[in-house]
Amino acid sequence: MSTIALRHSHASHFLSFVKENAVMFIALLAAFVTSIFVPVDSKYIGYFDFKTLTCLFCVLAVVCALREINFFYILARRVVIIFKTARMSILALVYITFIGSMLIANDMALLTFLPLGYFVLTSCDKCKYMAFTFIMQNIAANLGGMLTPFGNPQNLYLYTKFNIPTGEFMQIMAPPFVLSVILITVCCFIFVKPEPLSLQDEKISLNPKRTLLYLALFVLAIVIVFRTIPYQLGLIVIPAVLFFADRNALKAVDYPLLLTFVFFFVFAGNMARIPAVNTLFSNLLEKSPLLVSELSCQFISNVPSSILLSQFTGDYRNLLLGVNIGGTGTLIASLASLITFREYLKHNPGKTKYYIAMFSAFNFAFLIILTGFMYII
Repeated sequence: MSTIALRHSHASHFLSFVKENAVMFIALLAAFVTSIFVPVDSKYIGYFDFKTLTCLFCVLAVVCALREINFFYILARRVVIIFKTARMSILALVYITFIGSMLIANDMALLTFLPLGYFVLTSCDKCKYMAFTFIMQNIAANLGGMLTPFGNPQNLYLYTKFNIPTGEFMQIMAPPFVLSVILITVCCFIFVKPEPLSLQDEKISLNPKRTLLYLALFVLAIVIVFRTIPYQLGLIVIPAVLFFADRNALKAVDYPLLLTFVFFFVFAGNMARIPAVNTLFSNLLEKSPLLVSELSCQFISNVPSSILLSQFTGDYRNLLLGVNIGGTGTLIASLASLITFREYLKHNPGKTKYYIAMFSAFNFAFLIILTGFMYII
């Protein structure tokens, strides 16, 4: 390969990487720009929530290990194969994503179950439901993950930062969670017909020893999230075990997501030290923390919104509700939505406008209904 061709290849790979991790590079740019106004000093180290980063890394690493042995694929497929109609199969796929987001985080749930949705729909010749299914899975991942501290990345951050009691956390999120389940179920019954379908069985076996080992590591990661044991222990044990058991799992961790957190920690920390910004956000959040956090998500996504706005308010209840409900709406309101968008376009490259239009219609409908519901109660 010539030097010019090699350079072109490297440039092409780099541009592809930038497109796939656009939010990370935006976060990097935001951190760099704010560092001009707030030069690097000893206070920077205080920006970082090391427990959040550790918990997120541990959960992602173990989930990657379980994905490597097809644990979630087999679990989901065995559930889906029970159902005999398009409506019930799609509802099962959405519910699986919903439950999965509570256990393995919203982005990992989508990475795990979107391919299954594609496989089921193409195998049964029901591709006409693909956009709807992907959008419902996306909404289910974002709203299902809000019930648990580790279901969404922003939850893990706020849960740790404000030291929210687990019972109180779930109590806060239970009302919108229950309504979300109802809304998603209604949508599936209205927009999917009970057309008969069949899915051939596929024999895939699990490695019993690896399965038990990874499930034990998953329990360890969850225990760390719930503050039962020091997070430093997980940072030592989980990477060490996976280094010998499955190095591919460590390679598959979403490191750009972790770096996105790091860069946004810098951005949020610097913003909080700029007097004019501090005053502006403090005043806005005093008036309506729920609405401000929801609107913020529409423009800079829910993870950076939670990091930024937490610097200016102690009202973690409305902030928590806002950055979770605010994950619906625009395509960039949640980092997980970009995963769904990318996965859909991979299989349907000519339907960008169609997908965005349908995505926006459903997501803004959920946003408006859930927001109204929270103001009523």
